[in-house]
Amino acid sequence: MPFDYSSLLRPELAELRAYVPDLAEYSIRLDANEAPPLLGEAARQRLAEAAAMSWERYPDPTAAALRESIARRCGVTTAEVLVGVGSDEVIATLLTACGRTRRGPPVVLTTTPTFVMYKMSAKVRGMNVVEVPLDEDWDVPVVSLKRALDVVAPGLVFIASPNNPTGTMAASDRLREVVECAPETLFVIDEAYVDYASRDQLDLYHRFPNVAVMRTLSKIGFAALRVGWMIGHPDLIAALDKVRQPYNVNAVSQRLAGVVLDELSAEVDGIVRTVKEERERLAREISAIPGFGVAPREANFLWMSSTRSAEQIHRSLAERGILVRSFHRMGGRLAHQLRITVGTRDQNDALLRALREVS
Repeated sequence: MPFDYSSLLRPELAELRAYVPDLAEYSIRLDANEAPPLLGEAARQRLAEAAAMSWERYPDPTAAALRESIARRCGVTTAEVLVGVGSDEVIATLLTACGRTRRGPPVVLTTTPTFVMYKMSAKVRGMNVVEVPLDEDWDVPVVSLKRALDVVAPGLVFIASPNNPTGTMAASDRLREVVECAPETLFVIDEAYVDYASRDQLDLYHRFPNVAVMRTLSKIGFAALRVGWMIGHPDLIAALDKVRQPYNVNAVSQRLAGVVLDELSAEVDGIVRTVKEERERLAREISAIPGFGVAPREANFLWMSSTRSAEQIHRSLAERGILVRSFHRMGGRLAHQLRITVGTRDQNDALLRALREVS
């Protein structure tokens, strides 16, 4: 008789699907918000040299050198830095540790549409998730958020700025207003795309003890390293460190991430500058095509609207070997929205030709 695992599994898993991206072959992939391959040969050689190490030893369990590099980059102390395997592990660690709430069962509050892992990671831990729709400009809806904060009293709030998938920034005054009205709630500002943005939200972190900020190397050309971190007040970081898995960040990623942060800042600046220039060019060209529009943008992708079904545009591009991300399955206003990662100039030109053909 086969073993019945259903009695052992959390019931919340029944409504979730494993995250599996489209693994089919495409000549151009503009779906994952990765940086284009712009890293210079000298930088690649330096990373290859740094990867040589003793393979029989465990990595530094405290990631001390990497935390020092992050602290220098962000203007904080090492006691304020928690390192994880991408932002995903930081989110999971937060949710594992912060299982209490002000009243009732644990609740996580976020906006929608936004990064899916806030909801998925909370659900698999048996937490309730409340999602508040972004306003008509894809910005933080202050009135609705404040009402939700009052009604459900969440322990954690996740807000991405710049937001994924919309690429828009949360207005600082709006964020400040919602943070001020819930001093017993922890607000986690996800700044995964901040390198492409016109500003950050660190001032909120320095001003309010109930604010933490997440960042990552994944969007600026080093997704393969899977290194993310959170900046939080030392008491919070010390508590989360009890939950963090031992040796969670491997030795290669620790060392190479340190090289990126300490030695390759000019290289990273060049990647970011090129992507931002292409982002603006791509936005202008797409906006000039009848039937398409582009939202204000502060990340390494575009949030494109179409008068036609996003599903149709997505399928037509895929037939031409170009993969972008469609949100038509979510329905409503998202049925006409696509997210397009900024690629190389040649990739972007191919995308523009294809969009002109399918418009």
